[in-house]
Amino acid sequence: MSYSVGQVSAFAGVTVRTLHHYDKAGLLSPSDRSRAGYRLYSEADLVRLQQILFYRELGFPLDEIAEIVEDPQANPLERLRARQRQLSEEIARLQRLAEVAERAIEVQKTGVSLTPQERFEVFGEVAFDLSYATEAELKWARSQGRREAMARAAAHTKEDWRQLMEEAAAWRAELLTAFDEGVPSDGERAMDLAEEHRLHITRWFAACPPDMHRRIADDVVADPRAFALVVPPSQQRPGLAAYTHKAVYANAARASIEEDR
Repeated sequence: MSYSVGQVSAFAGVTVRTLHHYDKAGLLSPSDRSRAGYRLYSEADLVRLQQILFYRELGFPLDEIAEIVEDPQANPLERLRARQRQLSEEIARLQRLAEVAERAIEVQKTGVSLTPQERFEVFGEVAFDLSYATEAELKWARSQGRREAMARAAAHTKEDWRQLMEEAAAWRAELLTAFDEGVPSDGERAMDLAEEHRLHITRWFAACPPDMHRRIADDVVADPRAFALVVPPSQQRPGLAAYTHKAVYANAARASIEEDR
């Protein structure tokens, strides 16, 4: 029995345009033509179409689908397993993004609403890169410290943010002075500055033990967007991120020694 393009389109749930595209691409060409020259699909064509639609639904590209259906000896098991892994990873990623969106909604509902003028007044040059914020949220999503920090940040008032940023600016000025004066990154003065930074995070966001502080320092030295949250680009110097990273690590080592005493 043969079926017209319109009939196949109706019961297969695909458009006539799609069927024409499959034909033109050599993926599914009808086996016969009517006397008037219209395409006619056989039962075997419909079986092939089912295969194509199955793999298409799973997200396989057309060229890979063609490789599978063209070779009757092909074993698609490994391709299906690989696609399953990809889909599982994508599902997990989308779930994490959904959680990020949910937390962002809560922040918007409970956080402080600042006008653009107020934001500039409070934060000045310190800019929060949305792409970095999203990546950080995905990276630390399961961290209790991250959840606590987000909740406390959402609860800060405008005056809290102003005081926080003034405190950070004063600390940053001391860091820049120490760096410009050539103070050793593992010296007592630099370590004290690192400790002040750790306590600043604890005071305003979440408990920041030395191991957490080291992970933050790793981000600072690895990602310019993270470092920009600590020192605005206009105040940065070559080597300053590495200097800060070494000071944090030295301070963490000092804390470990003091604990062992």
